[in-house]
Amino acid sequence: MDKMIYLDNAATTKTAPKAVEAMLPYFTEKYGNASSIYQFGAESRQAVTRARDIIGESLHADPAEIYFTAGGSEADNWALIAAAECYEEKGKHIITSKIEHHAILHTCQYLEKKGYEVTYIDTDEDGIVKVEDLKKAIRQDTILISVMFANNEIGTIQPIAEIGKIAREKGILFHTDAVQAYGHVPIDVEALSIDMLSASGHKLNGPKGIGFLYIRKGVKIRSFIHGGAQERRRRAGTENVPGIVGLGTAVQLAFGQMEERMEKVSHLRDYLIERIEKEIPYCRLNGDRNRRLPNNVNFSFRFIEGESLLIMLDMKGICASSGSACTSGSLDPSHVLLAIGLPHEIAHGSLRLTLSEENTLEEMDYVVGAIKEVVDRLRQMSPLYEDFVKKEQKQ
Repeated sequence: MDKMIYLDNAATTKTAPKAVEAMLPYFTEKYGNASSIYQFGAESRQAVTRARDIIGESLHADPAEIYFTAGGSEADNWALIAAAECYEEKGKHIITSKIEHHAILHTCQYLEKKGYEVTYIDTDEDGIVKVEDLKKAIRQDTILISVMFANNEIGTIQPIAEIGKIAREKGILFHTDAVQAYGHVPIDVEALSIDMLSASGHKLNGPKGIGFLYIRKGVKIRSFIHGGAQERRRRAGTENVPGIVGLGTAVQLAFGQMEERMEKVSHLRDYLIERIEKEIPYCRLNGDRNRRLPNNVNFSFRFIEGESLLIMLDMKGICASSGSACTSGSLDPSHVLLAIGLPHEIAHGSLRLTLSEENTLEEMDYVVGAIKEVVDRLRQMSPLYEDFVKKEQKQ
């Protein structure tokens, strides 16, 4: 394949060269255990502390409120399960949304089997949580609200400040899965009344296998992994020092260049959206047009299958993903697209393009041309499209 245009940054990102460079010494030269008491281990411990300071500053949080994990899914599991167990004497009711990542939804299903009740609130057609529904769902025994900061498929940014305020006034814990948002948009946990926040390194040009959970001071939450005294006795296991160092470096880069990167990537995003809407008929932009992540483009194209679209784009050197889960072996379309009201046949023909600052306008032009060609070719093979065109011509 001569050309490769990577547009699946919501799935994972390239580790920044500076992050890799920062990590390398901690594999072979400064490999001491961060929990040891001798000086050789102290170098690793200091590196972990520096990364924790960087992350704390990025969220306007105390570094002591940052707990390293193996990634976003672990952080989500920890936040929900440990908080539920710790506050079960107050109640066993949890509120979340229908468009959460499966790390949240499947954890909620696990808790339901343990006797907890979960209310899954609706969103509007753009994927924004209905705050009034959330208010109505609150009960005396509600102990936790978990709503993602921004959706991983359609990019919609939720009214986090409003939700956080409601939760704080009601004395309910508020957790947000910020895996897609952290490092891409500003987040102030104090201003937004966030009690817990999950993030993952490989979504912001850090390494895979590292993430963190922010836990506000005063929040009672039990240990998730039992063993040693690491992470202030809340998350046992030898620290992944190279991963933590890489994450800290990636965070420093992301927040140091955030304004410039947001401006560039959102310009590419808007250019791509405008051209697709103008040049490809019978398509629908999924997600809110304005309240969306700077790098997210998600379209549904009528009369085609998303899996075929992905395969043919891959043959043209374009790495993308579909709103349909068919690529993971399921025949069901995305739960997110169904939750915002798309019928199955339209949800199946969806495409997610997530950009980075390394993409260019020239690449966007190539991508639009490729999508036009592939969509047209697939529609020509569709009997549904043929019938639709005949009806349109009669009218």
